[in-house]
Amino acid sequence: MKASDRYAHPLSARYASRSMERIFSPAFRFGRWRRLWLALAEAQRELGLDIPSAAIRQMRDHLDEIDLESVSRYERRFRHDVMAHIHHFGDLAPAARGIIHLGATSAFVGDNTDLIQHREALFLVRDRTVAAIRALSRFAAAHRDLPTLAYTHLQPAQPTTVGKRATMWIQDLLLDLEEIEHRLKTLRLRGVRGTTGTQASFLQLFGGDHGKVEALEGELCRRLGFRAAYPVTGQTYPRKVDQSLLATLAGIAASASRMATDIRLLSHLREVEEPFEREQIGSSAMPYKRNPMRSERICALARHVIALAANPAHTAATQWLERTLDDSANKRLAIPDAYMATDAVLVLAENVASGLRVNRGVVAANLAVHLPFMAMESVLMDAVAGGADRQRAHERIRRHTLAAARRMTEGRQADLFARVANDEALGVSRAALEEMAAPDGLIGRAPEQVDAFLESDVATALERYAEDGIAAGEVRV
Repeated sequence: MKASDRYAHPLSARYASRSMERIFSPAFRFGRWRRLWLALAEAQRELGLDIPSAAIRQMRDHLDEIDLESVSRYERRFRHDVMAHIHHFGDLAPAARGIIHLGATSAFVGDNTDLIQHREALFLVRDRTVAAIRALSRFAAAHRDLPTLAYTHLQPAQPTTVGKRATMWIQDLLLDLEEIEHRLKTLRLRGVRGTTGTQASFLQLFGGDHGKVEALEGELCRRLGFRAAYPVTGQTYPRKVDQSLLATLAGIAASASRMATDIRLLSHLREVEEPFEREQIGSSAMPYKRNPMRSERICALARHVIALAANPAHTAATQWLERTLDDSANKRLAIPDAYMATDAVLVLAENVASGLRVNRGVVAANLAVHLPFMAMESVLMDAVAGGADRQRAHERIRRHTLAAARRMTEGRQADLFARVANDEALGVSRAALEEMAAPDGLIGRAPEQVDAFLESDVATALERYAEDGIAAGEVRV
């Protein structure tokens, strides 16, 4: 078949970075299988098993010489992917043919490699999360004191600042970063456990010496860079691990989608604009369109990640004693998809945050329309301080605001200040009302909160990572 006649996965073809794609590539996966076989043989030899030095040398010399066509031929014969790779590796390293996979079951290479891929992919996700936080932090600092209309229930509420709003996006990602760090800290290897997790085959190989079996597992963990293996398993590592890790990715997706949704809403108000390239087209029919395409894509891909989190939860719930194989095909689909989609989401999030433009004039104009209403709480406080009954003053202000708002729904200008200034019971002048409605006086401690948050929580988290730790990902289309 021609390449154009075959299905191409959109995550690979359009969205995920080459760095993430490499982690789930055949070369990476099967190269790790061979490194696991080599580490097992080396550790077994060091602990006294009769494994020729030529076997070790030949295995090491051919770690990345993988002919997938040869493997496919073997798999068509054996209907078993691991045995196909064992035979192909044995062809390249004939001195090792008789000891490759000694004492192991398929989960030795399959599951341990899954955990290595989890780790490498999670490192990349962590670094991309840090990059997004950095970009958003610069944005928040630049707009720390720019007043803007805040919303509750998507209805006008009290003013905040553009920078303060961005800190809420950052805080979500900081919580995700804490979760990523916890998952990396507690991630372990499956180790050498045999067919049902009892290590019986390895105990037999070492003549009943339990100490050597334990030493074998410890040495394998050390060679592969893990602090330990899970203390008990069936044939596989606990499927709760997949469930927890994809839940972590779903959390990142939710954070990014929340940010992107806010940007889409603000784009509708024309208050912000995401990056838009010189020749970018917003619509094939409407040349004037400037759609928030990147933010929309974040939401779309994030939805996929969130939905995928249910897959490993179902798998963890239906393990069938020491294991069943109905997780295999599911894992091959769900786990790479979740990481590659999360990777794409974070590349986009950093890109949008780095190029997010604030239209200050529009922000000020949208706020000005509602500022008279924002000042009414101050009017109420002053009226009470002057001796007015709080409930009666509240009712008078409520009636004035509803009447002024009704004029707005009719397409007329609100006359709230005129109504309130003419109400002798409230005792406030037009000049005093104008002063109460000054934006800088209505944003509370928003600028100070931005400063404190960036200087403490954010700085403390970011100082653990080099600022040039990872190159910005490319927005591919």
